[in-house]
Amino acid sequence: MTFTQLEYIISIDTHRHFAKAAENCFVTQPTLSMQVQKLEEELGLLIFDRSKLPVIPTAAGAEIIEQARKILSEKNRVLEIVQHKKDTLNGELRIGIIPTLAPYLLPLFVQRFTKKYPKIKMIVHEMTTEIVVSKLREGRIDVGILVTPLQEKGIREHILFYEELLVYVSEKNGLYKKNYILAKDIDPNKLWLLEEGHCFRSQIVNLCELLRVSREESHFDYEAGSFETLRRMVELNEGITILPELAAMDFTPRQQRLIRHFKKPAPMREVSLVVHRDFVKKRLIEALKQEIIDIVPQKIKQNKNFHVVPI
Repeated sequence: MTFTQLEYIISIDTHRHFAKAAENCFVTQPTLSMQVQKLEEELGLLIFDRSKLPVIPTAAGAEIIEQARKILSEKNRVLEIVQHKKDTLNGELRIGIIPTLAPYLLPLFVQRFTKKYPKIKMIVHEMTTEIVVSKLREGRIDVGILVTPLQEKGIREHILFYEELLVYVSEKNGLYKKNYILAKDIDPNKLWLLEEGHCFRSQIVNLCELLRVSREESHFDYEAGSFETLRRMVELNEGITILPELAAMDFTPRQQRLIRHFKKPAPMREVSLVVHRDFVKKRLIEALKQEIIDIVPQKIKQNKNFHVVPI
């Protein structure tokens, strides 16, 4: 039994396809298949049921794969100990980040981080919260940057900061004349939302209790894929939307005039680094955490968790 064979069976379990698993491991499919067959012969049982499409593990195979993940995790811990003794920070850091954070947070820290730690290769992918959690459990990414609390079993959360939720309102909307807004003031028929699948949408639904309010009177129902689209819809139409604080950091003076704050305590979204309970690369992740905390604007650092809106 070799580490390579264990990596192959984990890859097959992840992709549920021999060819895709081989591609992910940068080997040919015959090479991967031969090594898996050798491992099965050594163990005297089948790890995968090849008669099914997609390929699935056998009952015994599922237990073996789970143990293989633990073995490779411990191997990586040994390598991390070696790096620590050599006082070096290097390696690959695979990051998953949600789309409502990526455009605003990544530009703040990526360049600075890569200059400070030139031996660390950052691989960043935008993905939904659900996919981040799934890939953390599969060991396909090392850390996620997303909105919490998740209350996901086996997932650890390390809070980075709190973002105030801001009201962005058209000059044509009655709320434009108000200094402070209550959630109940918002007409759901005038509210522009992100499309399904974004955790930020769920927060706004919870904040404004939209599930209790009918939107049937609206003659036009549109859900956007980004904050930039929501912002433009408000500016050009009689509408209103809600934005996280980072999304408004580079607003022009005219755009700043369209921002209204909720009455205190202002609603917040909690942004965290999340890892699997058996995570490795602790020093790399700690360096990432500290870099993000250091670079976040001072106003956001001062925000408190008095009114965190649930996802």
